[in-house]
Amino acid sequence: VQLQAFGGGLVQTGDSLRLSCAASGRPVSNLSVGWFRQAPGQARRFVSSVNRGDDTNYAESVKGRFTIFRDTVQNTVYLQMNNLQPEDTALYYCAATANSRFYYRLYHYRPEKYDYWGQGTEVTVSS
Repeated sequence: VQLQAFGGGLVQTGDSLRLSCAASGRPVSNLSVGWFRQAPGQARRFVSSVNRGDDTNYAESVKGRFTIFRDTVQNTVYLQMNNLQPEDTALYYCAATANSRFYYRLYHYRPEKYDYWGQGTEVTVSS
């Protein structure tokens, strides 16, 4: 599985962006996919995830503003980010796993449990 993340950019507070995580080698319907972000000097942190059954989870800091969804025709998982804030500034990564032993409820927020990673796309929100 190869993942390509794109869609980042420089925006102002309150703007929206849609990040894309395009997968190849496996249908996204067979993957659990997570979005993580890493700000300078900080650890990589969970943002959102979706499993094969379309269960979703969000970090508290993005609930109500971000939405994760998949498009099986495009074989892509998207992260719609609305009302962006300066604290959302980070390098955003998508990750995926097809492991049948990936216990979504327990593992979805843990980056070490994902097998495949995209290259990251940068989001900068100016105040």
